[in-house]
Amino acid sequence: MSESRYLNRELSWLDFNDRVLALAAETGIPLLERVKFAAIASSNLDEFFQVRVAALRDQIAAGLKETTPDGRTAIEQLEEIGRRVATFVERQEHIVAEALCPSLAENGISIVTWSDLDRSAQEAMEAFYNERIHPVLTPLVVDPGHPFPYISNLALSLAAMVADPSSAERRFVRLKIPTVFPRLLPVGDGRFIPAEELIAAQLHRLFIGMVVEEWATFRVTRKADLAFEQDEAGDLLEAVELELRRRRFNRPVRLEVQESIGEEILTLLIRELEIDPRNVTTHSTMLDLTCLQQLHALDRPDLKDQPWVPITAGRIQVAEENERSIFDVVDDRALLLHHPYESFASSVEAFIAQAADDPSVQTIKMTLYRAGGDSPILRSLIRAAERGVQVAVLVEIKARFDEETNVLWARRLERAGVHVAYGMVGLKTHSKVVLVVRDDGTRLRRYCHIGTGNYNSKTARNYEDIGYITSDEAIGDDVVQLFNHLTGFSRNNDYRTLLVAPEGLRPQLIDLLEREMEFGDDGAIAVKCNSIADPVMIDALYEASQSGVKVDMIVRGISCIRPGVAGLSENITVRSILGRYLEHSRIYRFAHGADDGGPLYLIGSADLMPRNLERRVEVLVPIQHPKHREWLDQVLDFDFSDDIVRWEQQADDSWVRCGDPHRFAPDAQESLYRWAYGRQQRRKRA
Repeated sequence: MSESRYLNRELSWLDFNDRVLALAAETGIPLLERVKFAAIASSNLDEFFQVRVAALRDQIAAGLKETTPDGRTAIEQLEEIGRRVATFVERQEHIVAEALCPSLAENGISIVTWSDLDRSAQEAMEAFYNERIHPVLTPLVVDPGHPFPYISNLALSLAAMVADPSSAERRFVRLKIPTVFPRLLPVGDGRFIPAEELIAAQLHRLFIGMVVEEWATFRVTRKADLAFEQDEAGDLLEAVELELRRRRFNRPVRLEVQESIGEEILTLLIRELEIDPRNVTTHSTMLDLTCLQQLHALDRPDLKDQPWVPITAGRIQVAEENERSIFDVVDDRALLLHHPYESFASSVEAFIAQAADDPSVQTIKMTLYRAGGDSPILRSLIRAAERGVQVAVLVEIKARFDEETNVLWARRLERAGVHVAYGMVGLKTHSKVVLVVRDDGTRLRRYCHIGTGNYNSKTARNYEDIGYITSDEAIGDDVVQLFNHLTGFSRNNDYRTLLVAPEGLRPQLIDLLEREMEFGDDGAIAVKCNSIADPVMIDALYEASQSGVKVDMIVRGISCIRPGVAGLSENITVRSILGRYLEHSRIYRFAHGADDGGPLYLIGSADLMPRNLERRVEVLVPIQHPKHREWLDQVLDFDFSDDIVRWEQQADDSWVRCGDPHRFAPDAQESLYRWAYGRQQRRKRA
């Protein structure tokens, strides 16, 4: 029975990606949005192989025999992953080839092959090839004087067998498809030809006097996680920079090939890359369908979602009209913000920009997990430091896939005079916290932003997140203590208001669960998070369910809990909501969690995963004002509605799409946007 209590993390993630792909098949979603979801599903799978599959292969190589909470060894997981991925790829390619491409063609957009083009179009593309492509190609032959070349991670390559007709000598050649031009090249009239198709048609130009016997595209996925030992790293920044240079040479974990590839080329690739044949996937469509994002960028509003323009939070809007700052607004009452329904630029970015330019501000501190490339927030911090404000930033340079960007920002911040710390040994700092210390003329006041999402202007337009700006003294005390812990040398974790991982979060959540159990059938817990996989928390939720507590969960991604099992979890429900925004906020509501026996609402950065509870610095903050609780209740009411389109997890580990089978409506996200927009309009009329 112990094994059946938990579901496998990796397989649950594959279920999540299946749900993402399902959006590509939803005819009620605009066509180019469906194309986007097909591309996202491919990008997700790339990351899964780079991180999760690579980690499983490391376990096997190290001879580790430990099993997961659901009782699987690493080998058993890889075998099941292989079967699931093969089914996924087949389904994805069917959706692309049989549904999306025909619908695109009906709307004047098509992906064509070289043979589809008439002679006039071929001549035009040959001219483009001569001018823009041919000069940057570098064919690499394999022979006794030229070893098999290095194949970079996720690079699309063309493999060919080339023969000398005068001597019958044959050679393998690898040609990397450069990324200095688009993958899908516009032909005209809404037609696009894949770059590899055009290059393959011109291979005779690269091998003059030779015969190209066959060609096929292939792609290699390599392990992407950093592997340095933090305990041995005298300088964490230098250690990360070194590993970033080494990462490009990590071992391959997947080989993708066209199904038309010849046996000779395939055998050579498997041998030279030293890859297990079980890690080879064959494809009937183009490799790397992330290129479909290029079509989503087309100026075809008729084939996309109707834009939802973010609103400016009502109290900020009133303040702007009266030339008051966000500090003035927060002095009156804390701000609860919901992005992207409410603008990130006019709230969080403006808050930090105003702090940077306010002569009364003395100190700004923040944690930085994923900032992105061109960051208005970091430009504000640099401006503040340059005018003499004490600015301290804890940059998490181990944030996966953002390591290089974060290293560059860390260097730039240091040059501007910002005090930069690089995380803590053995932990990732995943919390989203800003502290501003301001002299209001009578005393120093502390203004804190605590959120569920990154300080990233780009993702803030597409990720659903919640932020909270407050000048509450107790929260300010805790945030000061948090930064002293993060940047200094302190073990004091006695926070009065905040729930902070790794030391205190899990025990406090379990205490809240146990308190709810005292109310039996009247107990109720609502959770909205990205993932749940922590066995301790899962067992605690099972115990709560068995005591009669109703546990309703919204889990976007991984769910290792098994809901609806008689005698175990019959009071637990789990649903997943997907849509135009990536659901990213974390909300925890305990019906009797407050000190007065009333409801307790928490928002913050922590999911219910072992890594969040044990190996990361996470922060949850209680939300106390009735108006803010009203907003959170409305969010949960929309998400838990029985009318909306959603996926519900079953006791047998399957996921079932629920709601109107013929259209993607009602949509919880649209309902929330209409509600928030309506509130703003009513406020204006008042």
